[in-house]
Amino acid sequence: MHPAPSVIVFTTLSGLGLGLLFWLGIDPDPSRGWVGFTFFLIAFALTIGGLMASTFHLGRPERALKAFSQWRSSWLSREAWAAVSALVLMGLYGFFLIIFDTHIAILGWLGALACLATVGTTSMIYTQLKTVPRWHHWSTPILFFALSLGGGALLAGKISTAIFLIAVAGCVQAYWFWQGDQRFDEAGSTMGTATGLGDRGKVRAFEPPHTGTNYLLNEFVYVVGRKHGDKLRLIALGLMAVLPLLILLTNPHHLLAIIAVLSHLAGVVVARWLFFAQAEHVVGLYYGKR
Repeated sequence: MHPAPSVIVFTTLSGLGLGLLFWLGIDPDPSRGWVGFTFFLIAFALTIGGLMASTFHLGRPERALKAFSQWRSSWLSREAWAAVSALVLMGLYGFFLIIFDTHIAILGWLGALACLATVGTTSMIYTQLKTVPRWHHWSTPILFFALSLGGGALLAGKISTAIFLIAVAGCVQAYWFWQGDQRFDEAGSTMGTATGLGDRGKVRAFEPPHTGTNYLLNEFVYVVGRKHGDKLRLIALGLMAVLPLLILLTNPHHLLAIIAVLSHLAGVVVARWLFFAQAEHVVGLYYGKR
């Protein structure tokens, strides 16, 4: 699938911001004053920035509000409701905590659960798609949760928790890369199954559907060379997990901690680009790309 920058920004920043909001919400002794304000400012900036970026991928961004009307059947609509709930609840929690120095624990926990719900609904937008076997797997939601909670713990300064969760996220990401390479073949989708002619022998296209490009090719067919893909995977894992873990294990000061955060963020961006670029949509069969 074509890796649109807006979607990469959305899933990366919003996941990190929601992870930070989660840890702020369940903290039994949250930071107050300017320190607390800074944490909430960073979390809301990341989350809202990511959500705003997602609207640029819509064909008609001005109709984004209509996404709220299909919550019974659409994971995108459920994501919208969960995101608004998370922002409202955590906004109220942060308001009372920072302005009135009042810690309303139940409000923080409700907001944290809404943050998890937002991450979960975002992951299900992709997991539900049977036409993309690489995504249609139980490990996709786990990957989204692991990256969000690990990155959020890192931003929140919870070093020991971040070490554990980033290690888990790195392992889940490595497994997702490895197992994902097998899913298209395991799904059994071929030109024969697509046309219903597979029982008559090997089916191949007589000629390409057309000579030019089109929407399907632009949005759903993107081929990354195996050699380049492997290199990018190693870069993603190194930046996302290995380098941050090496830094965190040294009990870093603020500058090194910032480097760990930036490294993790860069690694997640590379991994998320591969998430879309190596999606292997079944429509690629019709164009000889699979």
